[in-house]
Amino acid sequence: MIKVCLANNHPVVHFGVKSYFKDHDDISIVANVGNFLMVRDILLTKEIDVLILDLELEGLSSIFEVKNILKNFPKTKIIIFSDLSEQIYAPNAIKAGVSGFVSQKEKLETLGQAIIKVHQGKIIIDETVKKNLALIAKQNKSDRLYRKLSNREVEVLRYLSDGKKNNEISKILGLNEKTISTYKLRLLQKLNVTNLVDLVNKAKTLEIV
Repeated sequence: MIKVCLANNHPVVHFGVKSYFKDHDDISIVANVGNFLMVRDILLTKEIDVLILDLELEGLSSIFEVKNILKNFPKTKIIIFSDLSEQIYAPNAIKAGVSGFVSQKEKLETLGQAIIKVHQGKIIIDETVKKNLALIAKQNKSDRLYRKLSNREVEVLRYLSDGKKNNEISKILGLNEKTISTYKLRLLQKLNVTNLVDLVNKAKTLEIV
């Protein structure tokens, strides 16, 4: 039996997932958590084969925190189960070490198939994302555009789009305010805009936020 922990903000998601897998032959939902702080506690006290994680989970401010979980609990596989754009977020998540990315718009049957495949050691991502990753690997830096935004740049862009100031973002991510300013300048250059308003609009157009 594959032991699964679901980490998600929304009670309706917990209810739906738990109900669907209640009598599953291969999958058992053994833990449900509503914030990232509880994830480590669960992993320390229970044997979890697969962690189903929402990138917008309360308390999760950086993909680097996900990377640390994978480092500290190498036997646990992680599947990102999120409404965020797979085209934008899956490449960085896969690079961080997660084993799969499943949209919350997909049927729970698809999530179940992903859990089984990931437990078998496979990587689950959309074919288009795979092609994009292959293209990115072959492209020059000047050709990568938004698809080659770093983990940190994507995170900073999301917070800027939420209306947060540089000093607020620096506190959330634990970085120097000058570092946030540097990321902001890089984003302006990479997305070929000259001000914050156009940066946010461009991010929305590209479904980065």
